[in-house]
Amino acid sequence: MLTELRIRNLAIIESLELHFGPGLIVLTGETGAGKSIILDALEMLLGARADATIIRQGADFTLVEGVFRIDERVRPAIHAILEREGLLEDENYLTLGREVRREGRNIARVNGRSVNLGLLKELGSYLIDIHGQSEHLSLLNPRAHIQLLDRYADLEKPLQAYRQAYRNLQALRQELEELRRVQADAERRTEMLRFQLEEIEAARLKPGEDEELRRERNRLANAEALAESAQQALSLLDEGLPDAPSALDLLGQAGRLLERLAHLDPSQATLSQNLLTIEETLSDVARALRTYLENIEFNPRRLEQVEERLDLIQRLTRKYGGSIEAVLKRAGQIREELERIETVSERLEALQKQEASLLEELARQALALSQARERAAQALSQNIEAELNDLRMSQARFSVAFQTRPHPQGLPVRGEHLSFDSNGIDQVEFLIAPNPGEGFKPLVKIASGGETARLMLALKNVLARADEIPILVFDEIDQGIGGRVGLTVGQKLWSLARHHQVFCVTHLPQLAAFGDQHFRVQKIIQGERTYTRVEELEGEQRLLELSQMLGEIGEGTLRSAHELLQLAHSLRTPEQASRPSSS
Repeated sequence: MLTELRIRNLAIIESLELHFGPGLIVLTGETGAGKSIILDALEMLLGARADATIIRQGADFTLVEGVFRIDERVRPAIHAILEREGLLEDENYLTLGREVRREGRNIARVNGRSVNLGLLKELGSYLIDIHGQSEHLSLLNPRAHIQLLDRYADLEKPLQAYRQAYRNLQALRQELEELRRVQADAERRTEMLRFQLEEIEAARLKPGEDEELRRERNRLANAEALAESAQQALSLLDEGLPDAPSALDLLGQAGRLLERLAHLDPSQATLSQNLLTIEETLSDVARALRTYLENIEFNPRRLEQVEERLDLIQRLTRKYGGSIEAVLKRAGQIREELERIETVSERLEALQKQEASLLEELARQALALSQARERAAQALSQNIEAELNDLRMSQARFSVAFQTRPHPQGLPVRGEHLSFDSNGIDQVEFLIAPNPGEGFKPLVKIASGGETARLMLALKNVLARADEIPILVFDEIDQGIGGRVGLTVGQKLWSLARHHQVFCVTHLPQLAAFGDQHFRVQKIIQGERTYTRVEELEGEQRLLELSQMLGEIGEGTLRSAHELLQLAHSLRTPEQASRPSSS
């Protein structure tokens, strides 16, 4: 419900802060006092268009803020939107704001953070129905009618079972579509996959093979230079040159001299030992060089083979992945896909049987839903017509129109295949015939004014428990009706307010007497400026306001106002006479 409404610099309202409770809230006052401006402020919170012309003369901006206690009926939907946008701050309360600046800037806010106007509209659609504005009134949206009828008929459990089966069918049909696409392309696809697999398998690739081949290619391509370097090093170490001994020969000579030295001076024995270790190490190096020289291969044919193999590996990695490992992984994927293609016919046949079985089950559930809706529609029509009769629209008739559409892939129902969706096979729309001989028309086509407001009141009253919109606003509902009908309208509004927070702008004291809260809207002039003042009325002040609405304040009108309040109290349903809770 709406708990607080703050308005600044909107038309003739300079500053206003209102606090609302649950139940029926009536606003009274003379024409032009500012009652409609308060409703305009609510519409701004729902995303209605607004420009700088609404800003109070002399001000730079208009600001409207509303604090809502989130009703449990719409809490999951509201929370889902807020979580999606990262705006959920308080699980129980929501603040909407709108600011229009003189230079043209238009700012929407949710929980104090700037958002786009579309988000205000989305949130507002779950919070408030304002009568007279088709963009906000959910009952004028035919897509909402089937949900309202289902809640009225208490079809939640069978509808959940149907929707689960519907989701299962959608998933199965998606898999079927994919398999049919695979089957249609199977022959060409299989031929291509087999060619790719044969190409990869024929190469007999091994992980790391390319690196080993590159090293071999380097050795083969540089065999002459490698042999020359190895031979020269070997000559210097072991074989010697024509005009110079080898390094090992020189080390041998040095070793013998150090042995003599150690013999004469034992303290230098380690020198001889260290040199002997060096000589042995160089001998090992010389032997390794001889082996390396013997294995150096001058083989142009092998070099050509290595080049060809590396070229093959490069082509395969470029085609199937950036490495040998990726190529081998692709081969595994091809084998799996070929296996799926080979078994697709069997899988298709099995899924088609499941589809036929699911369609039969869905058809049974959809038909049961349709029959339950038709039974509920009859009761709904009777109840709404009874409400309209109470509201002096005894000639009006209400009907629920059902339509189905044929579809070749639809549900087999009563010998034909019908289109279906997550709600079943029915297309539902509420129709009204306000006057005899005019025929039934969609709700959106009905005339505006008090007649429409009373029709909406009848619908809302019958659908009170089914309608999840927590806040309802009625304006001009007393247009064209007298005091006696006003009492009936007031009684029904009060009854409706046991399940919703209801705002009503009225000039009828018979209606205003039913209010759980009563606000008087006044236009005052101070100096050369006009202001709107709103005050909540209780006790004697309320009695005076009702008396003034009946005529000139006097003993007679005061007595009549007192009797009106007593009559309104007596007309309230006894078990509902207490003020509704705010939960």
